[in-house]
Amino acid sequence: MSRFRPIDRQTDYLLPPSVQEWLPETHLARYVVDVVEALDLSALERAYAGRGSDAYHPAMLLSLLIYGYATGTHSSRRIERATYDSLAFRFIACNQHPDHDTLASFRRRFGEQFAELFVQVLQVARENQLSRFGTVSLDGTKLHANASRHSALSYGHAQKIEAQLKAEVQEMLKLAEAADQGNVPEGVDLPAEIKRREDRLAAIATAKAKIEARAKERFEREQAEYEAKMAQRQAKQASTGKKPGGKPPKPPQTGPQAEDQINLTDEDSRIMKVAGGGFEQCYNAQAVVDTESMLVVAPHITTAGNDKEQVAPMLECIQALPDGLNQPARLLADTGFYSERNVQHCHDAGVEPLIAVGRDAHHPDWRSRFEEPAPLETPTSHVEQMKHALKTQTGRAAYALRKQTVEPVFGIIKSVMGFRQFLLRGVGNVRNEWTLVCLAWNFKRMAVLRLQ
Repeated sequence: MSRFRPIDRQTDYLLPPSVQEWLPETHLARYVVDVVEALDLSALERAYAGRGSDAYHPAMLLSLLIYGYATGTHSSRRIERATYDSLAFRFIACNQHPDHDTLASFRRRFGEQFAELFVQVLQVARENQLSRFGTVSLDGTKLHANASRHSALSYGHAQKIEAQLKAEVQEMLKLAEAADQGNVPEGVDLPAEIKRREDRLAAIATAKAKIEARAKERFEREQAEYEAKMAQRQAKQASTGKKPGGKPPKPPQTGPQAEDQINLTDEDSRIMKVAGGGFEQCYNAQAVVDTESMLVVAPHITTAGNDKEQVAPMLECIQALPDGLNQPARLLADTGFYSERNVQHCHDAGVEPLIAVGRDAHHPDWRSRFEEPAPLETPTSHVEQMKHALKTQTGRAAYALRKQTVEPVFGIIKSVMGFRQFLLRGVGNVRNEWTLVCLAWNFKRMAVLRLQ
C-alpha cells in the first residue's frame, strides 16, 4: 500500500511565521533587498512630504521593480498580483501589497534617479572586486516602442488627408448654411462632424509642424557635414594641386520630404530596421558592457537607427562615471560603429579602439589564424594602427570578446528577462526604463558572480 504525506490546509501554525524562512539564503530576492537597502536613497526619501497616510518605503518599491524586471515581471499590475502569488515578491514587500498605481507612479516619478542608483550599484561591484572594468564592449539593439508603426503619419500622406478634410469641412459648412438641408443624410449631425474634422486638422497641423522642425534640424546637421567634406576636398586639392577623385558630395535638401514620418502615439520613437528583416516602431538601446564581468557599465537610448554616431555619446557616458569606472583601457565594437572620426574620439578619450572595419570572411585559410602581420612603418594614422592591431593574434583574441559579452547580455535581457518592448513612452521615460532594465540585469549578474 502506498504511503503519502497528509494534505492538511486547516491546522494553524504553532509559531508565528517569519518572512526570513520563506527563501533560501542564496535567492536573488534576498540579494536585491540586501544591496538596495545599503544604497544611499536619501534623495528619494526627501521627496516624500510626510503628509497624509504613511507611504511605502522607496527601498521596498525599488526592490520590487528591480526584481520584477530581472525575472520578467515588468507590468506594475503583474507585480502587484505577484505580491500575493509569489513568495519572493511577498518577501520583498514584507507581506504588504502596494497597488499598481503606486508602483507605476514611483517608476515615473523617480525615473531620473535610476541613473544615480545605477552608478552606486557599479561602485558596489567594484568594491566587491567583481571586475576591474578594463575592457568594454559597445553595441546596440532595437527594442519595440509602446506604439504601433501603423500609427505613423508621413508628411506626404498628411498633406493629402489635410486637403481632403478641408474640402469636407467646406462642403459641410455650405450644407449647414443652406435653407434646404434635404441633401444631408438622415442622422448626420453636421456641427459634430465639422468639429471632428477640425480636431483632426489641428492634430495633423501639429504633426506637420514637428516633422518640419525635425527636417530643419536634419538639414542643419547635414549642411555642416557637407561643408566639412567640401572643405576637406578643397584642402586636399590645394595641397596636391590635383582635383580629388570621386564624385563631390551632394548638398542636402531643405524642407521635409514626403516619406518623413511621425508616430501619433509616441512621437519620439522611429521606424527602424530590425533583425530578421522588416521595419518596426523602435528605439535604439545602446549599452557598454564590461568584458570581464558582463556588467552593463553605461546604458543609453537614441532615436537614430544607425550606430555610427553613438561612439562619442557613449564615451561621454563612461567619462561621467566616478573614478575607477570612467577610464577603460580598450573599447570593442562591430563594423556598424566604424568611422575615422570615431577612432579619433576614442584616442582623444584615452581609450584604445578595436572597431571592426569590415566583415570577416567566412571560412578563412587556417594558416591566417596563426600569422602575424608585418610591423607598421612609422608614422601611421590611428586608423592604420587599429587595423594592424586587429590583424594580430592579440587583437583578434581581444576583439573576439565582443561577441561573448555584449551580445549575450542583449539576448538574456530579451529572451530570459522577457524585455522586448518598452512600457513607457517618450525618449526621456524610455531612457529611464532602459536604465532600470540594465540595473536589473546587473543585479542578476552580480548575484551569480558573488557565488563564484
